[in-house]
Amino acid sequence: MSKLKLGPIEDDTPVKITLELPAAAHRDLVEYGKLLAAETGSRVAEPGKLIAVMVARFMDSDRGFTRGRKTRKV
Repeated sequence: MSKLKLGPIEDDTPVKITLELPAAAHRDLVEYGKLLAAETGSRVAEPGKLIAVMVARFMDSDRGFTRGRKTRKV
């Protein structure tokens, strides 16, 4: 099996939002959670936890966002 991009999910104080997803995206998130649990030996993560980590990882890897964030801090 190939290594997934996410590692163990940290427990953090959440901020509640409401989000509608296509059914296919939800099914994929559930499956991703199962694969991640099997790979890391942890419990199956809820789709909401996965979304939060995936969005954070996406923003961290977006060079334009990172540059823009540095520019705004000046």
